[in-house]
Amino acid sequence: MTSAILFVCLGNICRSPAAEGVFRALAPQVATDSAGTGGWHVGEPPYGPMQTAACARGIDLSDLRARQFRADDFTRFDLVIAMDAQNLRDIEALRPTGNTTPVRLMTDFAPDAGMDHVPDPYYTRDFDGTLDLIETAARGLAATL
Repeated sequence: MTSAILFVCLGNICRSPAAEGVFRALAPQVATDSAGTGGWHVGEPPYGPMQTAACARGIDLSDLRARQFRADDFTRFDLVIAMDAQNLRDIEALRPTGNTTPVRLMTDFAPDAGMDHVPDPYYTRDFDGTLDLIETAARGLAATL
């Protein structure tokens, strides 16, 4: 059984905290966290426009703070979810020898969405579109538990 899931994006201020917030609302019994592969925003809250878009859907992200993904996250979590292929490669580059913790793409859990990654709304400015995809994938993930 999966009891702890880590959601990972680039800076941990848009996609991964949104995924964490959406998923913890769907599956509060599962421990969740989020992180970024980069360390630029460590200690910062989620990006304001993402918080606003999530709040409009009843998802409160205000308690979250950015942190950077670390190699020991492979032992702390049962499943690591990456928002795109580059995040997945950056995560895998830190995998300790012999560790078998699964790392999957968020979009693996939304196969009918026709997307191979969760677009970064920091650049696209489409916070609602990103949240739509995250919600679909989070429901798919929850259904696997």
